[in-house]
Amino acid sequence: MTEELSRSTPLGADAGQALWQACLEQLAQDLPAQQFTTWIKPLVAQVTEDFSRITLYVPNRFTLDWIRAQYAGRIAALLESLYGQSLVLELALAQRTSPARTHIPSSHAATPPPAESVQAVDDGSRGTLRNRLNAALTFDTLVEGTANRMARAAAMHVASMPGHLYNPLFIYGGVGLGKTHLVHAVGNKLLQDRPDAKVLYIHAEQFVSDVVKAYQRKTFDEFKERYHSLDLLLIDDVQFFANKDRTQEEFFNAFEALLAKKSHIVMTSDTYPKGLADIHERLVSRFDSGLTVAIEPPELEMRVAILINKARAENVDMPEEVAFFVAKNVRSNVRELEGALRKILAYSRFNQKEISIQLAREALRDLLSIQNRQISVENIQKTVADYYKIKVADMYSKKRPASIARPRQIAMYLAKELTQKSLPEIGELFGGRDHTTVLHAVRKISAERLQLTELNQQLHVLEQTLKG
Repeated sequence: MTEELSRSTPLGADAGQALWQACLEQLAQDLPAQQFTTWIKPLVAQVTEDFSRITLYVPNRFTLDWIRAQYAGRIAALLESLYGQSLVLELALAQRTSPARTHIPSSHAATPPPAESVQAVDDGSRGTLRNRLNAALTFDTLVEGTANRMARAAAMHVASMPGHLYNPLFIYGGVGLGKTHLVHAVGNKLLQDRPDAKVLYIHAEQFVSDVVKAYQRKTFDEFKERYHSLDLLLIDDVQFFANKDRTQEEFFNAFEALLAKKSHIVMTSDTYPKGLADIHERLVSRFDSGLTVAIEPPELEMRVAILINKARAENVDMPEEVAFFVAKNVRSNVRELEGALRKILAYSRFNQKEISIQLAREALRDLLSIQNRQISVENIQKTVADYYKIKVADMYSKKRPASIARPRQIAMYLAKELTQKSLPEIGELFGGRDHTTVLHAVRKISAERLQLTELNQQLHVLEQTLKG
């Protein structure tokens, strides 16, 4: 792809936009979502016509220094890899009016705001309160399926009647399943109905940072005024509070104050409340006192719908057969689906070809090559048997003690996740078992993976071993 870009794509605005977009897409996959959203996404790129120099405009001096120290080398290397030739990367402070530039995606149509704000709402008495909501993440743009139906219904109830049932609402699930989309949707719906509501979306890391600043500057009165006066607090990834005693104390105080005034709290985490490590028991009990709902990995039809909707948002019509091809090969989460889609769209633009299964196969060849290393059910059975120290023959025997049944269910789950075998085919390879037995094992292990940290770690090790 990089060779074709450097040789055949005409230099100019479109090519500059394509190059920077490709770089963003790769960084979005390589970096944790919070890092990408906070530091990389607000950058605006200006590319010279001869591609010899790329200037990244940043909103303030602090961000400039941080980008230079943490990300500049990585970005420069990635740009050179994508373009195929050396180029110079510069960092500059954005002016009040944005510079002429080649990369102008719809979400960055003006000079980007500081990394810690997205949108402001007039508070009335105290000027503006940065609510940090992404206006594009709504219930309308969220694809519904069995994986998120209960969580979505609960979130819509909270948005319509905050302060009543399901307070707090605790949403948990793996990375990239749509938790953040859901909490933004709650905030956007409430503001649509009540524009004067005091709403704040925040990542747990930012709350930790605010506690540290209040501690250093002795400004806890202002800190409490800000957090305790909200009508709706949306906080992502509360597992980041682990081992931070002062942060947990302040969050507990804010939690109690908000509940007392019938304000609502919506939280997300990678595990259910009692599965959180190094969080004070009194805080865990508060997390668990409302409604706890899980978001699971999306099923095939939901993945297809997500791909088609995301492509449509980019003004691209994705053929249904292409969406099914991608969805069958990218199963883990929505973020990886979006990454696959971005690769396909970029590859289509670079090569000026229409989207087809063949083009998708070429664009995703790295991903597919990993999956095509002939991960067989037999190999999965042997790897799992070795790991749990049982005999391979136990995988297809009729024995049912837990020491054997559990690894067998794990092997069935991995067979469904890592191969293209159908449920009946997998059942046949596990001693002629019925497909409903396999389905039960897949659902059981999938659900427990979200709840049991130890199981999730074991599965991760097994997956890495099998993928080589």
